[in-house]
Amino acid sequence: MPARSVPPSPTFVTASEREVWQRAVRQLDGCTLLANFRLTDRHKDHEVDLVALMPESGIVTVEVKGSHVWFDAHQGWLIDRDGAPQRIDPVGQARDACYALRHYVEADPRWGSRGRLRWSHHVVLARTKLDDDFAAPDCPRWQISGANDLDTLGQQIWDTTSLHRQDAALPTADDIELICEILSGRNQPARDPVAIADDRQALSDRLTMEQANLLSVTRLLNRVEIRGGAGSGKTVLAMRQASDLAAGRADGQRRRVAVVCYSYGLAEYLRRELLVGSRSKRPAFVGTFEDLGRNWGVPITGDRQDSQFWESELPALMAEAAQQLEDAVRFDAIIVDEAQDFADDWWTPLLHALRDEQVGGLYAYSDERQRVFARFGRPPVALVPLVLDHNLRNTRQIGESFVSLAPTSMELRGGDGPAVSFVPAPVGESVEVADEQVEVLLEEGWRPRDIALITMGARHPVQVERQKTMGFAEYWGDFWSNNDIFYGHVLGFKGMERRAVVLCVNEDGTRDRGRERLYVGLSRATDRLVVVGDLAAIERMGGEAVARYLSTP
Repeated sequence: MPARSVPPSPTFVTASEREVWQRAVRQLDGCTLLANFRLTDRHKDHEVDLVALMPESGIVTVEVKGSHVWFDAHQGWLIDRDGAPQRIDPVGQARDACYALRHYVEADPRWGSRGRLRWSHHVVLARTKLDDDFAAPDCPRWQISGANDLDTLGQQIWDTTSLHRQDAALPTADDIELICEILSGRNQPARDPVAIADDRQALSDRLTMEQANLLSVTRLLNRVEIRGGAGSGKTVLAMRQASDLAAGRADGQRRRVAVVCYSYGLAEYLRRELLVGSRSKRPAFVGTFEDLGRNWGVPITGDRQDSQFWESELPALMAEAAQQLEDAVRFDAIIVDEAQDFADDWWTPLLHALRDEQVGGLYAYSDERQRVFARFGRPPVALVPLVLDHNLRNTRQIGESFVSLAPTSMELRGGDGPAVSFVPAPVGESVEVADEQVEVLLEEGWRPRDIALITMGARHPVQVERQKTMGFAEYWGDFWSNNDIFYGHVLGFKGMERRAVVLCVNEDGTRDRGRERLYVGLSRATDRLVVVGDLAAIERMGGEAVARYLSTP
């Protein structure tokens, strides 16, 4: 078989140098060729065009001259450069590099007590013909090949040590592998997925802050809907707007601001981010819709499974309570994140809670394709629509997995990352397979706190147990403690993210809102995504484009 080349596709200055490399690869079966290898010692910097590592022959450093050269008895080897001959020393270059590489290998602790092997050097003049009886004091004919020798170049390099050097042992295949390992260095920094994710996050944070300039456009508008796909930075903008309005940064007028959402996890995140630092920029309220009702004294007697209470009775009670609020506790502006989760009747108590229902600020951040609940509310007032069409938070590879599901065309600006992995599994076995993929992520170098396992059908047993023993508040607080793998469900993970996510598609794809739930699930990882499930179920939810992307190696 052809020689192994390191790197596989090296770059050369001249076409003739590339030809020499190609011939050597074809002719040195079972050997290894290092191309353009550099070595620095205390004496000088060495650059070797080729290093031939040949089991049962030896190690040969090869100096290639891709232009025509000639020999002058007084000056030695010459080459034409810029119309004037210049002296070169190809033999000395090859010889010095040979000694330097041999010393480097033999000085490495891994070489240990192994004896000396056969080392030598060779010169190739790719555009200069040589007589068969050519000879020079420092370069016998067997150590140099001319343009007329290229057809047998591999054999001549092989003979340099196997035939003409008999001063040391022939290397075994194990010797050659060890030399390759030594020449690759030692104790070098390994690829760290977390450090790479840190770099990419810094970039996406900068892009998101640049996008925050959009808020300067809206400072004179008090009724706005910011629409954007997953990863477009909506939540970051919502938080920035809340702080700016509370601190009066836009016009010097401080406002009493409420930030409201549906998800427990998102509410906990918003509180942790907004209710810190200077009091002057803190919103007056941050929490879920029902948290706002509790603040007003509304009894929460039903849970989220009781749609009659949740979508009709609770908002009616809150609307009545909002009308009785003192002016001092009303709001100048209300910001709703993940606004597509809100039912029609939820907007009424929010408007009643404004100091001025006609001109008070109402800002909705939404993504219609993430409408995973069977309610279709819209604000009862006109909002000026603004569209965010850049994905900033997900890698390009992750973005491409869900871009066909996004509400608008998206420009993927999140940078490159690892390929999305798809692991096929029957619905009934998908949870167990997903657990195995968590172990794979840990082996890749991700920390437990970087990883989330998100299910789409039944909840993971670990999630069920944690919610039962910890309660919802502590369960979501545990998410932000960043100490362990998080187990969640796609319905509760909207607006959330982790660097590495295993998305467990443990359903058959026939339930309502499957397309929206898959869109949410695919977009929760910022850097590394593993999808586990049945491809046919995924295609039923996401369509052919998603299935094709996941199944393409």
